[in-house]
Amino acid sequence: MAINTKIAGLHLDSYVINASGPCCTTLKELVDIAESESSAIVMKSCTILPRIGNPEPRYARLPYGSIQSMGLPNLGYREYVRFSSQLKRYKKPVIASIAGLSIDEYVSMVESFNKSDVDMIEVNLSCPNLEEKPIIGYDEIQAGRLLEIISLSAEKPIGIKLPPYYDIIQYKKMAEIIIKHNISFITCINSIPNTLVIDPDTDSPIIRPKNGLGGLCGGYIKPVALANVRTFYELLGNEISIFGVGGISSGRDAFEFLLAGADAVQVATQFEKEGTGCFERINSELGEIMHIKGYNSISQTKGNLNYKWTV
Repeated sequence: MAINTKIAGLHLDSYVINASGPCCTTLKELVDIAESESSAIVMKSCTILPRIGNPEPRYARLPYGSIQSMGLPNLGYREYVRFSSQLKRYKKPVIASIAGLSIDEYVSMVESFNKSDVDMIEVNLSCPNLEEKPIIGYDEIQAGRLLEIISLSAEKPIGIKLPPYYDIIQYKKMAEIIIKHNISFITCINSIPNTLVIDPDTDSPIIRPKNGLGGLCGGYIKPVALANVRTFYELLGNEISIFGVGGISSGRDAFEFLLAGADAVQVATQFEKEGTGCFERINSELGEIMHIKGYNSISQTKGNLNYKWTV
């Protein structure tokens, strides 16, 4: 069963890769991903300077996912530029993820990664866990201005990691920006921001930053993620590739994203819980489902959501 696919014209040997987030900060963690069945290597969202992130506890597992307010802990972009040359020997696409705290920082990182061995650059417009910093993906004016400037200096395929949207007007405005500025791929969605989980035994939130408010991840957000993937697929067609993210823990989940229109999926919460073995397992389960349903390839299956109700 052929489960190879393409993102922005770049070949991926399989449908499942890691998401920027858990277990992709250090070179050792990235090598573990490179040696796994993840068909690409996505690096941690990086900033200009190294960050230690938010105070602990900032991550908590939940029955169907997790809540986190990590605060972008990372080694600083220069380390990831350096890592890219060491990761190329694994002959898998390497994807940088950048999270600037200003437009100038985004531009500086894009220019540096242009000269590196990464294959694509994912621009994170959706980090919800920085104090006093807005989610730029919800500000169409600032997002458009940022992408206009970045697109002038980009030499590699540029994608954007988006927050969850809930209103059709939000989708349409962002789709217009994506098309206007020659974005090659989108990644949707990041965690649902500013959610609260309380421990009734201690009468307290289960994470510390932002008075307990954090990004909700995993199975809880899969319906929202599927809706975002499907809506952008309908608005953008096949011109712009889509990574689906949010609640993918099995081949069945991956198949749902494939029907919704995702070209590939990224796995975060399940990767943190299960380790690198999740990539091989999810790919295998996806291939079995496609075989049973009579599909021969990812391209044949993508977007085939059935709206024909029977009575």
